[in-house]
Amino acid sequence: MSDQQDEEPPSLPIPSPQPFLKQYVARELIGQGVEAIIIHDGERYRLRITNNNKLILTK
Repeated sequence: MSDQQDEEPPSLPIPSPQPFLKQYVARELIGQGVEAIIIHDGERYRLRITNNNKLILTK
C-alpha cells in the first residue's frame, strides 16, 4: 500500500451557490485546536469552538 492513501487531500474552500460568497469549514480554519485568530481591518478576533460544538466570534 502507498503512504499517500493515508494523507488528506489539500484543504480548499467549498464551492458556494453564490460565486461571490466564499465558504470555509471552521475545522479547517481552527485545525486540531479550539481557537483561531482572524485579523480584520487591523483588529484581532477570536473564533472559538465551544464545548457544545458551537462557534463564537469575539473581539
